[in-house]
Amino acid sequence: MKLWSDDIEAMRPEARACVERQLETVRAAYNSRPPLDAGADRFERARAIRASMPDFPAHPGGRDDVVGGVPCRRFEPSERAPRAIYVHFHGGGMVVGSPEMNDFANAAFADRHGVVVLSVRYRTAPEAPYPAPNDDALAVTRAVIATGAPRFGVNEVLLGGESAGAYLAAATLLRLRDEDGTTSRVRGVKLAYGCYDWGRTPRVDGVRPVLDAGGGAFFRECFLPGATPEQQCDPQISPLFASLGGLAPALISVGTEDHLLDDSLGLAARWAAAGNDMDLFVAPDLPHSFDMYRCGITEAYAALEAAWIEARLEGGA
Repeated sequence: MKLWSDDIEAMRPEARACVERQLETVRAAYNSRPPLDAGADRFERARAIRASMPDFPAHPGGRDDVVGGVPCRRFEPSERAPRAIYVHFHGGGMVVGSPEMNDFANAAFADRHGVVVLSVRYRTAPEAPYPAPNDDALAVTRAVIATGAPRFGVNEVLLGGESAGAYLAAATLLRLRDEDGTTSRVRGVKLAYGCYDWGRTPRVDGVRPVLDAGGGAFFRECFLPGATPEQQCDPQISPLFASLGGLAPALISVGTEDHLLDDSLGLAARWAAAGNDMDLFVAPDLPHSFDMYRCGITEAYAALEAAWIEARLEGGA
């Protein structure tokens, strides 16, 4: 089984050089703070990580909104009527991050595809552990489906996000199916390097995370405090263990040097095996948040993603 084309294979040396040049700069930008107290609890550690995050400037075209009782950042296409609503969830391990992280990308996405983008300011752990973030994600999506037509002129939906945001997108789609009985309004779900198993999926050895103040165990304890391994693998928490039949088409993407590689490969296989349409993009030699690195492989992914979104908006499978 080939996970990437010969064209992508030829781009690997450039990708490795790109990561070599940029990775430590990225880590420095996200970890600028004094050393953490070894005795800090998860609340203190979370606050320290948040304080060290870069400042993300807000895009002037974005507006603060409230949808389904949940704060969001809203972007609308500037030159045409909306074709759909993209409900976006930012990354950050369920602990850090904000919609502004993706403001400029979301503004460009709105104009490129002619969609309204709603980036959800969901509550984060450890102050608001599971199920609070998941409930916020579902509340916005339900509100968009119910009131999108009178409010925005359309109620067809795309879901998506990065890392923790991809997890929320997948979990939200499953709840729409299981609790509301339908996913018919969801044209597709874009899942970039997400965590789909909060318990047992293997992780790539030797991969240093961008945030050095806490690895997967820290984020898991914040999001699922005190949960046993069996509880962490509950299908309502970990999509990898859920029944995956009857879901929307998915675009799943991940780098081979991502500590969550196995989550994406496992979900992709099970998504397709359940009879759903699924496209998988594996970026060799690229780490978590692979789309931050500018090289031929990420340009190829951007073109694939744009074509995939257009196909979903035009009603293609």
